[in-house]
Amino acid sequence: MFDRFLEEEGRGFRRFKRRLLRRGRRRLEETATLVHVSVLLFVPLLIGLLTYLSTRWEHLSFFLFPPLAAGTYALFAHPESKRSSPIRFVTGLTAGAVCAWVAVGVAVWIVYPDLPPTSIEVDAPGAAFAIFLTGVVTWAFDIEEAAAFSTALLGLLVDPTRQFSFVVSVFLGSSLVAVAFTVWRNLFYERRAQYLYESTEGDDHVLVPVRDERESAEATAILGGRLAAAHEAGKVVLLDVVEEDRTANAKRALRRAKADRLDPDSASGIEPDLGIEGASGASVAGAGSGGGGGRGGGREGETKTETETETKSERNEEEKSAIVATVTELERLATRIESELEVPCQVIVATSGSSPAETVRQTATEANCDLIAVPYEAENGDLTPFVTRLLRSNVDVLVHRSHAGRTDWRRIVVPVRRAGDTAHNMIDFGLRLAGSTGRVSVAHCADSERRRRVADTMLANLVETFDGTLETRVANSSIERFLRRVAPANDLLIVGASRDRSAASRLVSPPTFERTDELDADVAIVDRR
Repeated sequence: MFDRFLEEEGRGFRRFKRRLLRRGRRRLEETATLVHVSVLLFVPLLIGLLTYLSTRWEHLSFFLFPPLAAGTYALFAHPESKRSSPIRFVTGLTAGAVCAWVAVGVAVWIVYPDLPPTSIEVDAPGAAFAIFLTGVVTWAFDIEEAAAFSTALLGLLVDPTRQFSFVVSVFLGSSLVAVAFTVWRNLFYERRAQYLYESTEGDDHVLVPVRDERESAEATAILGGRLAAAHEAGKVVLLDVVEEDRTANAKRALRRAKADRLDPDSASGIEPDLGIEGASGASVAGAGSGGGGGRGGGREGETKTETETETKSERNEEEKSAIVATVTELERLATRIESELEVPCQVIVATSGSSPAETVRQTATEANCDLIAVPYEAENGDLTPFVTRLLRSNVDVLVHRSHAGRTDWRRIVVPVRRAGDTAHNMIDFGLRLAGSTGRVSVAHCADSERRRRVADTMLANLVETFDGTLETRVANSSIERFLRRVAPANDLLIVGASRDRSAASRLVSPPTFERTDELDADVAIVDRR
């Protein structure tokens, strides 16, 4: 019993650990959090390194550290700002040190020529002149840097005989910081999508379950094909899930026979073994001996057996015709995807077993597919159990609600609630589908002016990691009103499944796709694992 208690406690701790790691990763996916973490890591390390160097090299003055620390923080805290330029940072701080040198020289040679240089103290006119000169120089050369003014003031405290070494130490120290900042920004910050988001290279092997609604399934298959075609290693797998093993085996046999007929070395005119029993396979029972009554009974038995055999034969013929039609339709769709989208397409027939959703998930794993694109299915206004179970699986899922069978999407709207891997994934899907000639609009609905400014920054941080035609918009309305307003003018709306939210949160505020039933555009519901 104690062992069972420890096992339960261990599982609970592991769940808590996974939840904590997920939350930490979601926070890091926000650009503001990433910037703050970088400030906490790199600013102390750089200042510590410079302090260590100052203890080894006496010419590296400690006076440069206060402005250097302030300037380093400004660089890492605002990496996209116009003033976060490494060249501006180095030249600005160096200019402040040079202006301090000039101010000290004026005091030594002009203002107090009779006093020894070491006895001259900083006075108000000298400080004002140093700040004035720094402002003129930085303005004239467009190198305005806040830390330059503090460098100019601190330079007045340096011994006049060591002004040159102070200027050199400011230049070298600021250059070291500038190099570290440039490496961080170019190799990590600007490539943060590659490290923090998993959607940049994935979701290129797409599995499309083909069920009852053939028109919507075909549109979904084309959508999946366009997503896969955006990557060189993309492929599409069309999956037909059937109820009985016998039907599945028949479909596989028919596909093999079609492949054989396409092979010029194979024999023609061979009928495939569909695994369906016909009349010739039925056994007819003959009656035994006896009088006329026995023979009459035998004739009735023969008549009854022949009728059952004919009925069974007709049923098998109908089943065979349905199988031929289904496989032919799948082959036609696969051929269309390969010819129009230039992406490999495979057809798989599998039996559903106890759970069709589990069969789809297992097939996706075996076929090495990292995305399941499934047509939207609803019963009484809710998602069918099949789609619901797929959304709870451990594979990325895209649920496509087709409008009028559209197969080309050039105008796409992606409403996002917050920055993160799911939002990044949705934008990536939008760019793949829109192509080079399309347009993707990334939107957020804000309910106040303060939230509007925050949303503008969030959207700007999201879209700057992509290459493509992107626009951002912040709407001052509810998400339902916004989608109904923009749907007629667009081809596709990509929304999140909100599976990363708690059950209580979804109860208070249902997911967007549950609040927007009738829209004049296609809807893609993205669930990211």
